[in-house]
Amino acid sequence: MRFLLVCLGGAAGSGARYLVGTATPYGTLAVNLIGSFFIAIAMESMRESDLRLMLVTGVLGGFTTYSAFNQETLGYMRAGAWGSAVGNVLVTLVACLAAGYLGVIVARGAGAN
Repeated sequence: MRFLLVCLGGAAGSGARYLVGTATPYGTLAVNLIGSFFIAIAMESMRESDLRLMLVTGVLGGFTTYSAFNQETLGYMRAGAWGSAVGNVLVTLVACLAAGYLGVIVARGAGAN
């Protein structure tokens, strides 16, 4: 049953990733920022449960895809756009860490443990 919950969540997350990813020119960055924020909230505010497994491993695991980030960065490099490649890596790393940290603060501020 837990496997099915992860699969269902993954399908929903992958679909959401597609929609967000196609709605903006920096889709992967947007997805990784959003995903980093909500994974931090879920991990900080939810106890181990089937719902947390479905949300974190399923929905958000299907939603955030660093493999796409890698491919976009390599595409910039192949095109000779080294500034964009380096900028993509640095902004993704720093902004996702900041989003995760903000998620922890939000979750803790809501009184969750």
